[in-house]
Amino acid sequence: MNSENSQFDILPLKKELLDNLKRLEFNQMTPIQAKALPLILSGKDVIAQAKTGSGKTAAFGLGILNSLDISKKEIQALVLCPTRELADQVTLDLRMLAASLNNVQIVSLCGGASLPLQERALQANPHIIVGTPGRVLQHLNNENLNLKAIDFFTLDEADRMLEMGFQDELNAILTFLPKRKQSLLFSATYPENILNLSRSFQLDASEVRVDTEHTEDNIQQFFYEVQPSQDKNDFLYKIICHYKPERMIVFCRTKQETNDVATFLTNRKIHAESTNSDLEQNERTAVLTKFSNKSLSILVATDVVARGLDILDLPAVFNYNLPPSAEAYVHRIGRTGRAGKKGFAFSFFNPIEKDKLENIEALTKVKCEIQQVPNLDPNSKYNMIPPMKTMYISGGKKDKLRPGDIVGALIGEANVTAQDIGDINIHDLFSFIAIKSPLIDQTIKKLSLGKIKKRRYKVGLV
Repeated sequence: MNSENSQFDILPLKKELLDNLKRLEFNQMTPIQAKALPLILSGKDVIAQAKTGSGKTAAFGLGILNSLDISKKEIQALVLCPTRELADQVTLDLRMLAASLNNVQIVSLCGGASLPLQERALQANPHIIVGTPGRVLQHLNNENLNLKAIDFFTLDEADRMLEMGFQDELNAILTFLPKRKQSLLFSATYPENILNLSRSFQLDASEVRVDTEHTEDNIQQFFYEVQPSQDKNDFLYKIICHYKPERMIVFCRTKQETNDVATFLTNRKIHAESTNSDLEQNERTAVLTKFSNKSLSILVATDVVARGLDILDLPAVFNYNLPPSAEAYVHRIGRTGRAGKKGFAFSFFNPIEKDKLENIEALTKVKCEIQQVPNLDPNSKYNMIPPMKTMYISGGKKDKLRPGDIVGALIGEANVTAQDIGDINIHDLFSFIAIKSPLIDQTIKKLSLGKIKKRRYKVGLV
């Protein structure tokens, strides 16, 4: 793709959107945006294959926002995602892209959140709904949600939805949608069931395929054969100490494994936490937020919980167990080596899993090089101390708090600089703020005595 034809301003986008893209320093389109956006803006149905981190959210998001009639107080677009984590990320991205448009209302409908609060949000007739299939269908069946006027329908990570068993929910949701609409389907892989799904609701869809292979150019892959009698945790520790990644996701097969691995690493002074479906949603949100804002070095997670976690700068992923399919492996390692940066993908495999390696080689076109676990000096120690820590404030969107309010209070009341402040995540009832680790205690102490927008909030360490 030549630089002269990859600029956003060659597209028929609203001036407000183009101005906002410049403010966001979105200087050039990614390959998926360059191929899909012209088709989307021309009104065509699109089925697109692109890996995680390719910029697909902006591709369908700009298409939706460009066609939005803000004067009409009705739902005009529905975006379905496989997990709450991905839906939350897509919602944040859409709000960021829509920052220059006045009064665009976007509502997230996911399980684990308050139904009454969601019902009240729907009564305001938002323009865009982002949600998970189960919760969206629940609101449709309860007649809280009317989708008869939508112009856009988007499935994000459709292959994951089918893997998670959402086929029936998707079929049911389709019965609530108008026949005339623009439909977009995004998937990292193209198994036959995805093509069948496309045929069930898309009309003469244009096909786009980019970034479908992971190569040694951006992701260096290592495979380690582990006998059942060998200590995987000891091997894991040795590999971490040898390569010293700043942050890493360790994928495990079971919830118990995530807890055991996180405890093992924590006992060796490596800042790790587990997240799985046993945690309450607010606990999962806190752990994922800390990992995203560099307050946590290693996240140990099951596949279901980690889906939708969107980290632009993730140095490494670790497969404590190989996933069941080569497509799932591609999804996992696609979280590293993004945005032109290098990444590492480490994987343990059992000797009886050689066929899985062959499938991975066939899909990625990369040879699975089997490595020896590095030896370490028995006296060596390695501490992974995250550069940030996360504090909470007992106020959020319901209190009309904005990032600028929090930054102003931190600088004015807690005497920190803008450079000391990391990511700010504002939720309905609370907010998370990353602060440089050495300053966290004094920041919490000072802000607990001060005020934000003339009001005092509870403040503490997450």
